[in-house]
Amino acid sequence: METFLILLTFAPLIFILWLANLGEMRRMRALLAYLLAALFYGSLIGFGVILQAIGAAATGPLAGSLGETYTGMGIDPQAFARMGLGLWLPSVFGILFLFPPVRRSAGRILPAFRPTSPVHAVALSYTALVVANLLFTVGMGLGNIANILQQAGPTDLAPSLWVQEIMMAVMALVGVGWLARRSLADGLRRLAIVKPSLRQALAGIGVGVGLAALIVVLEALLGKVGIVTDADVEKLSEQLLGPLVKEPFGIITLGLAAALGEETLFRGALQPRFGLVFTTLLFALLHSTYGLSLATVLVFGVGLALGVVRLRANTTTSMIVHATYNMTLGVLAALGLLQNI
Repeated sequence: METFLILLTFAPLIFILWLANLGEMRRMRALLAYLLAALFYGSLIGFGVILQAIGAAATGPLAGSLGETYTGMGIDPQAFARMGLGLWLPSVFGILFLFPPVRRSAGRILPAFRPTSPVHAVALSYTALVVANLLFTVGMGLGNIANILQQAGPTDLAPSLWVQEIMMAVMALVGVGWLARRSLADGLRRLAIVKPSLRQALAGIGVGVGLAALIVVLEALLGKVGIVTDADVEKLSEQLLGPLVKEPFGIITLGLAAALGEETLFRGALQPRFGLVFTTLLFALLHSTYGLSLATVLVFGVGLALGVVRLRANTTTSMIVHATYNMTLGVLAALGLLQNI
């Protein structure tokens, strides 16, 4: 079921990107892509408003009966209002980003963003989804999510993680023109996914291990001065990632799946258009299960390192770094040397 929901979420987004690529040559298809994107955001706005209304009712005359229902679901009643706001507010901006004046403003800030490009417009619009996902998750409450997962019992997240990351890679390929303006080979070249040299491969492995060691040491030092990861973040990370690090395939999944999807999309597709800092910020915010915490800051730092590798080498090398980094932390967690990853 979870795999189906992932496919259902990504399918319209990829289709809109495909239309936007066709719109680079035919204006009517670009307009259709904008319309479908606006309709997609419109549905999120409607759903968000309904959730916010339900949350508001939790403090009204129906608070008593509704509160019992919410408690049975494992969610704080007022969390619905926060979740609703987290959906509809970014979605409004997602629509606004499609308008030419806003795109022209973005073009003055982002290095290689073309305001007249339908693909760039849709990509900019999609940044609102990253924010919506984060605000919805934070609104629901990381502790609430962890409790719900705990009550549901152990689940194998590896299949859904692979599907999610594969869909992100497909989105990146379609976004740069595959199936519309570019062949698969040309699309991969645009993403800088190439055969790495032996030196690049070895450097990628070394940087990945070194980066993991640096993060572990940094967390330990911060802990010494009282700066620690939020307890809810640790609990949720354990619920989500704990089962994966208990077996080799899970550790491999943490490394290879994330490297495939996240690097192809962020370092391959987005960074050349949105620049290092903005792309890294989106990358950090995508990790919504960390909320806005110390872990988010650390992910931002890791993202900057991956972005620099992409600038100096290619996306394939940043994939090697990312996979090595994740698997190194996974092995350390499996050995009991880390409380969470």
